[in-house]
Amino acid sequence: MKKFLSVNDVQDLNEIVKSALSIKANPEAYGDVGKNKMLGLLFFNPSLRTRLSTQRAARHLGMDVMVMNIDKDGWKIETEDGVIMDGDKAEHLKDAAAVISQYCDIIGVRSFPNLQDKEEDYADGIMKDFVKYAHVPIVSLESATRHPLQSLADLVTIRENSDKPKKKVVLTWAPHPRALPQAVPNSFAEWMNAADDVELVITAPEGYELDPEFVGDATFTTDQDEALKDADFVYAKNWSSTTEYGKVVCKDNSWQVTEEKMALTNNGKFMHCLPIRRNVVASDGVLDSDNSLIIEEANNRTFAAAAVLKAILETE
Repeated sequence: MKKFLSVNDVQDLNEIVKSALSIKANPEAYGDVGKNKMLGLLFFNPSLRTRLSTQRAARHLGMDVMVMNIDKDGWKIETEDGVIMDGDKAEHLKDAAAVISQYCDIIGVRSFPNLQDKEEDYADGIMKDFVKYAHVPIVSLESATRHPLQSLADLVTIRENSDKPKKKVVLTWAPHPRALPQAVPNSFAEWMNAADDVELVITAPEGYELDPEFVGDATFTTDQDEALKDADFVYAKNWSSTTEYGKVVCKDNSWQVTEEKMALTNNGKFMHCLPIRRNVVASDGVLDSDNSLIIEEANNRTFAAAAVLKAILETE
């Protein structure tokens, strides 16, 4: 693996899930894989699980880690090519990426969309420019369009909690007071479609249909109750409108995942990437139930990241 931006960079999906589970079973067994190697983590946006889990993953492999909040600790970064840099941006991304490559063996980058211009966001400029200008492998810690480390951890969690040959997994939109990126649902749909043991159903209000590139062969419905019937896993996530990009056009609180909604499932397990607004996205009763996997799912972020870093290090 020479980079990790999406499921398309994974040669064998089942093998990388097995690798994550193997590391989880014996985290100390791989301490020499990254010996004398440096991981750089660059954050253009806030992070809790991604930051901490990826640092811990690197330590499991014996790597050293450097972390930088680009939006707070560094110079303002220019991303446009050919621009006259006489404004407030002191460093060009192409120079920064090349320099950081001299300090690090792998670079992780996290950037969010601006949620104003869909075409600009879906071009995923920052991530693609790091791939273009860096001289070492790039790992997406979330981009404007995808969150592959989260999705790998999600698949690991699903595999751990069910050995059914075909699992019905429902991705459901949920309410939120703010407009949020589409990266997590996009990525989740993409990874579930790539898994041979998942039947994916996506449910959301009108105007929240995900891009067909990510929906793939999944079933889409605006009837949440119908979607939830017999589900083995329910993955709740808010995302902003796709028809009125970056806006909140639905404020229907009936989309909240409640105990009554979960009763429609096949004793379904509840999942969410966190952070979650309690009693907005899902009720306390759902989040604190025995069928809630949110904490286990967050724990698996470490082992998903370790599996990705291990695959890259072993390719070098």
